[in-house]
Amino acid sequence: MTSQRQPLSIKKLFHYFISAVTGKETEFTSGSIRKAIFMLSIPMILEMMMESIFAIVDIAYVSQVSVNAVATIGLTESVVTLVYAVAIGLSIAATAVVARRVGEKDIQGARNAAVQAIFLGVLIALVVGIIGFSYHKEILALMGAEPDLIAEGAGYTKWLLGGNITILLLFLINAIFRGAGDASIAMWTLILSNGLNIILDPFFIFGWGPFPELGVMGAAVATNIGRGSAVLFQLGILFFGWGKIKLVLKDISVNIGVMLNLIKVSLGGIAQFLIGTSSWVFLMRIMSEFGSEVLAGYTIAIRVILFTLMPSWGMSNAAATLVGQNLGANQPERAETSVWKTGKYNAIFMGIVSLAYLLFAEQIVGWFNTNPVVVKNGALCLQIIALGYIFYAYGMVVTQAFNGSGDTRTPTRLNLIAFWMFQLPMAYLLALTFDFGAMGVFIAITAAQVFLAILSMIWFKKGRWKTIQV
Repeated sequence: MTSQRQPLSIKKLFHYFISAVTGKETEFTSGSIRKAIFMLSIPMILEMMMESIFAIVDIAYVSQVSVNAVATIGLTESVVTLVYAVAIGLSIAATAVVARRVGEKDIQGARNAAVQAIFLGVLIALVVGIIGFSYHKEILALMGAEPDLIAEGAGYTKWLLGGNITILLLFLINAIFRGAGDASIAMWTLILSNGLNIILDPFFIFGWGPFPELGVMGAAVATNIGRGSAVLFQLGILFFGWGKIKLVLKDISVNIGVMLNLIKVSLGGIAQFLIGTSSWVFLMRIMSEFGSEVLAGYTIAIRVILFTLMPSWGMSNAAATLVGQNLGANQPERAETSVWKTGKYNAIFMGIVSLAYLLFAEQIVGWFNTNPVVVKNGALCLQIIALGYIFYAYGMVVTQAFNGSGDTRTPTRLNLIAFWMFQLPMAYLLALTFDFGAMGVFIAITAAQVFLAILSMIWFKKGRWKTIQV
């Protein structure tokens, strides 16, 4: 009997997979919750995996330039993450509002929210771009970079920050697609973006063919071209494509009411990510005290970690969409069940990954750099952070569930407690006061993430997020 059922099960699973990546199903407020999680998670996981593959390939290319080049990426991305916190908060609001309107069957309202979110995103990107392009050397110096690192890496910082509108709009418009349930469109957009990045990287970094050899700056140039092309693709879909949200010219106008609502919802998300990402900036500042080799090891380890955290974020984003749409459809219990089931699947995945990092950390870091100090510190970072992976799995899903409901204030408060009141003091004390060195920072990161996950689950069970209106 079992042998007869198995082929049918595999056939159905394959059918679901094809439907997920082609976006044929967009109804997630009825039917099987497990199927809804699968249909949303698969394109989101593939989307995030493509992002993490690019991060790994990018650091592999740059590692061939110099240790300073790798350290430049680490310092620059810490700052980029900080200034993008505003955009990420806006994206959280866009996903929450669009998902709620779609759940309410108010597609015109979803279109209005999408347009106002894009307007706000462009404004933010212009401000960031002007500051980054004009003060790139000062930014690196502020982060503790040595003069030789600034001389080699300033071009990367200049062009990555100066051209940030391509990265910002790519992220923001994909958040709109996810909120609408069009996860497959977001996936194909990122495949285009990062596919171009991977192809263009070596041409601009090493000067292949007729292209100039730009070193680490070439990675930023390739990023701007690849992601800029993907943004044009996104805009084409919004106006002429097959997504649930399709814009027409009359939608392109400023709607103060909708814009203010987005700003209101995004404030918690902005504060949430400013707290979280600014703590990473200070962690990077502490790490810079131990030299470029230790910093490079840390940077490589974080890129590798992102390789597995990105798919987990994919599942977490699926939970956010399910929560938003089901609250819009007045089904809070279905929303809650979706979150706990998604958390369980995420924990299984993260548990498997943690074993790989614990057993093969040195070999993994060694693929990117053979410097013994770089490998030692990168491997240690991987192993210590992997110890908390199962907690991260639930923490990420629950946090995104809060955001998907429009309750961005709760994660903000929890981030403040976990990162600023717990993580940073612990990192400083362990690393510098008690002379644990870089290991002290790694321990603080893991302890804070475990603490945050436990707090998030306790607050989620209280159920206040079910009553939030957006």
